[in-house]
Amino acid sequence: MSSGASTFLTRWINFLTMLLAVAVVIFGVWMSKHHDGCHKSLTIPVLCLAAIIFLVSITGFLGALKNNSILLWIYLILLCCILLVILMFTVLAFIVTNNGSGHRTTDLRYKEYHLQDYSPWFLKQLNNTHKWEELRSCLVKSADCISLSRKYKNLKQYKEAKLTPIEGGCCRPPSECGFPAVNSSYYDLSFHPISSNKDCKVYKNAKAIKCYNCDSCKAGVAEYMKMEWTVVAIFNVGLFVILLLIYFVGCCARRNLGNRRRFSKV
Repeated sequence: MSSGASTFLTRWINFLTMLLAVAVVIFGVWMSKHHDGCHKSLTIPVLCLAAIIFLVSITGFLGALKNNSILLWIYLILLCCILLVILMFTVLAFIVTNNGSGHRTTDLRYKEYHLQDYSPWFLKQLNNTHKWEELRSCLVKSADCISLSRKYKNLKQYKEAKLTPIEGGCCRPPSECGFPAVNSSYYDLSFHPISSNKDCKVYKNAKAIKCYNCDSCKAGVAEYMKMEWTVVAIFNVGLFVILLLIYFVGCCARRNLGNRRRFSKV
């Protein structure tokens, strides 16, 4: 790649990523203003990501604009560190999401999930009392369980529904308990459970209780987190390839700048 082309690409690629960083900052501020405490926890990581993107981008932009080899070196080192972090996180994400699979149950169109099937990392996070209390409060505030009565007008629709992992794990007792469903939000608990599963005793029909303290609810959250992590891991693979190409362009710009200076001294 020629010196002019590599420098031009490095300059404008980083200018665009600076604009992206500003957009991420605006998004992070919007999240902090328009969401409840459950979503505000995401604000700091989002703003930190924006700050890192902006720092790396402005370093590369100024280095290419002023043909400054020191800034380009710093830019390449920072970009290399980001590539390594993304690579490690992606590998970790695939390892963590490797375990855990649903179990088919008779007469249900969706799978049920067992907490012990998931990776030790998920178990550690979900069995942490403080963290689970925060997650539980978010689940209670969410519309996952409340919306079931609006989505399924009668018992037949509810029994034929394909519930999400959180709806199936947190909004109803495990099917092995054998409680008859009266409607999508109420079970007849006067029947003695046919299973020794402790979740059968934990479940209550109250909106604030449901099965939020059940292992089946934690398993549903684990499955949801697993799906989210898988999406993030796939996204990171694409991001890694793009940043690797940007790194290659930056290396060409740095090398061509060094060659030009050597020739100018001759």
